[in-house]
Amino acid sequence: QVQLVESGGGLVQAGGSLRLSCAASGRIFSIKNMGWYRQTPGPRREVVAGITSDGSTNYADSVKGRFTISRDNAKNTVYLEMNSLKPEDTAVYTCGAVVQPTATMRNTFQYWGQGTQVTVSS
Repeated sequence: QVQLVESGGGLVQAGGSLRLSCAASGRIFSIKNMGWYRQTPGPRREVVAGITSDGSTNYADSVKGRFTISRDNAKNTVYLEMNSLKPEDTAVYTCGAVVQPTATMRNTFQYWGQGTQVTVSS
């Protein structure tokens, strides 16, 4: 089993910055893709940013130029640096990771964190 634990959320004024962290632990041989998602009240979850094991990144158009995703493979941790925050960035941010549990188990599994609230006041 794998656990993902997010930290770094909170309340910030518009224009401010926050840095989210998500640490993975448990039965991990390697972590493939990692990403950040967010959900506002309603059914839709938006992909915010993703990063592959070799460091390739992608971003939602709404956050390009403001958010930066990075990862530390030695610590099994992914980060999201959020700058120039806007009230519309308010959401629960959740990290996800695609994990290969052992060297001999070729299958990968998707895991999710519990989420951390980010609130941006105007």
